[in-house]
Amino acid sequence: MKWEEIGNQPCSIARTLSVVGDRWTLLILRNAFTGMRRFDDFQENLGLTRHVLSERLKRLVEHQILVKKPYIDRQERMEYRLTEKGLELYPLLMAMSAWADKWMDEGLGSPVEYIHKNCGHVFQPVTVCSECGEAVHAKQVKPVFTEAYFTKLKQLNEAM
Repeated sequence: MKWEEIGNQPCSIARTLSVVGDRWTLLILRNAFTGMRRFDDFQENLGLTRHVLSERLKRLVEHQILVKKPYIDRQERMEYRLTEKGLELYPLLMAMSAWADKWMDEGLGSPVEYIHKNCGHVFQPVTVCSECGEAVHAKQVKPVFTEAYFTKLKQLNEAM
């Protein structure tokens, strides 16, 4: 299977990766979540070429994760803002951050603390069950394939 076709898989992770599955896109999103909006700021912070940045931003706009808006002070220049769909990616970045802080901190601790604005406390991101509120760990989850999975798999096989 070619990388361009990964989003056709009957897999939620593969479909997500088809949009945000490269390092530059994830770092652009990280910066967007810190309030960065302008092309030149992304380029300066990340150090990637204008061409690569332009491609990644275009893809995020096409997938309605970012939206282009004119600057308030200069109408001919655009900035990139997270959409509601884009904001929904925040837990993904928080989970990646928590994993790196636990396993890749080189003994230095977390480079960033996250403060919950509502209570003012530093917090650690956790995944919880939407039904009971308990923290969820991998060994406590049983994946069950749905009819949608088998339908998509059948469609893919028929297309071959």
